[in-house]
Order: sequence, then C-alpha cells, then structure tokens
Amino acid sequence: MSAPTPHHRIGDAARRSGVTAANIRYYEKEGLLPAGVRADNSYRLYSDADVHRLRFIRLCRAMDMSLDEVRSLLSLDLRSKADCDAACTTIDAHLQHVRERLQELQALERSLLDLRNGCDGTGAHCRIIEALHAQADAQPGGESPRPGGPLRHV
Repeated sequence: MSAPTPHHRIGDAARRSGVTAANIRYYEKEGLLPAGVRADNSYRLYSDADVHRLRFIRLCRAMDMSLDEVRSLLSLDLRSKADCDAACTTIDAHLQHVRERLQELQALERSLLDLRNGCDGTGAHCRIIEALHAQADAQPGGESPRPGGPLRHV
C-alpha cells in the first residue's frame, strides 16, 4: 500500500495545524518538516501526516521547547524503550530550564516590586525613573545588569 498523496496546500495545512505558513516554511528550512512536494503548478502540498507533525511541533513550541528539543523528540520512535528514555531525558532537561526561568521571573518580580514600592507618585519627580537611570549608570559597558546573564523579555 502506498503512502497517501499529499493534498493540502500550505494555507490549508496552516489552518489545519494552527501553524502559520511562514513558520511551516521555517520548519522545513530547519529540517523539522520534510519539504512539501510540489504540484504541477509549483504549490507545496502537505499530507495529513505533515499536518499532524506540525501540530506536534506547535504543541512542543507552546511548551517553550527549543527547536533542538523538538527535533530530538521528533526523531524518537513511539514504540522503542530506548527512545522513551531519551524522551524522558529531553523533558527532564527542559523541566530544569523551566525551573531556572521561574527563578529568574521571581527575581524579576521582586525587582519590579522594589521599583514600584519606591514611588507613590506624590514626589516632585518620579523615583522609578530616577532608580532606572541610576541602575543604568551603574552598569559598566557590556555587562549584564543582573547576575546570571543578560536580561531578556520573557
């Protein structure tokens, strides 16, 4: 029995998977999704299995997994004990990353609360802006404003 013929154009695959057409092209470029076959009119076509794979990728990305983590999980076999162990290892590593980010976010929350509590809006000038300028002036060029690495918007 042959594999089903791909029949979803990229827009349809995007709607069915919840992944934008631009991200579908990006995932192809990154090797997470095989390049869609081309119809006679040069449109890319995707199978139901491709749409499922896109949903899998979207789910993993929604859990904040890196492309490498997604790639690792996609390469595993559902029925292999060794692959189950590899999946557990990948999830355990990601869970540690999430715990580290939670700690970073809690530290950020404390810093923001300290800033906010430093100003009630009744003074002659804003103590929040003043504190931010003082912190910026205290930072040597190129160094992170906090221990552990650069600030990032999360």
